[in-house]
Amino acid sequence: MDARTGFVTQLGMDYETAFDVAEELSFDYVELLMDGDHERRALDPEAVADAAEARGLDLLVHLPFALDVGSAYEHVREGAIRELVSAAEVATAAGARKGVAHANSKAWGSAWDDADLRERVFESVREINIRTPEDFAVCFENIPKNPCSTRDFPELFEATDAAMTLDTGHARVDGLDSAEMASFVADHADRISHFHLNDTRKPQDEHLPFGSGTIDFEEILGALPDDWSGTLSLEVFTLDYGYIGVSKEYLDGVLNPIN
Repeated sequence: MDARTGFVTQLGMDYETAFDVAEELSFDYVELLMDGDHERRALDPEAVADAAEARGLDLLVHLPFALDVGSAYEHVREGAIRELVSAAEVATAAGARKGVAHANSKAWGSAWDDADLRERVFESVREINIRTPEDFAVCFENIPKNPCSTRDFPELFEATDAAMTLDTGHARVDGLDSAEMASFVADHADRISHFHLNDTRKPQDEHLPFGSGTIDFEEILGALPDDWSGTLSLEVFTLDYGYIGVSKEYLDGVLNPIN
């Protein structure tokens, strides 16, 4: 398996420091969260590209996620898609070739049918894929307890040509244990381009340091075929880079037996 590894930045992490840490810890890339201080209008794409290149790093991005791309309301939906596409254009200018977007709807569940909302999400996914730059791959993330949650992704795969970001913590919240996640990976590895390695102790979105939860990552990642060549992002809710370092050590230990 020829997987590349990185970590997702959090609000409060400036990209220069994140790139320094990634270089020091021998990551392949940083996944830059494009919100807050790193929102598209605040970024200088050329400066970001130069900073990553100077450290021998690739760049991935987490596109803005507080957007309702599957809105039940057409003008809200169109605005959300336009914003996401604009962010993808800035990310491409900064050298990113892959980004994460949320495949979800924030519609009021009591007023709208889940099946109808899924169709709106699928339509938005198709439109986003058409409108983002050709050399930029959008990987749509499973969002728990949503009209298009983890168990609905096979239906999304049938309806679109979308690539997936599998968030392991989100899958756990949706009721999948490690064995079920491994089965999902084995069945859909050709559509999973990216992972958010989100560790948790229970069906809750905890984003613990990797290895400190109860998810069996060796079983899950071991279900990938030998020729899988995607990306693995540690997604740890911390501003302490020490926890990123410890997480990298645990991840290397998981990957070594697999490789």
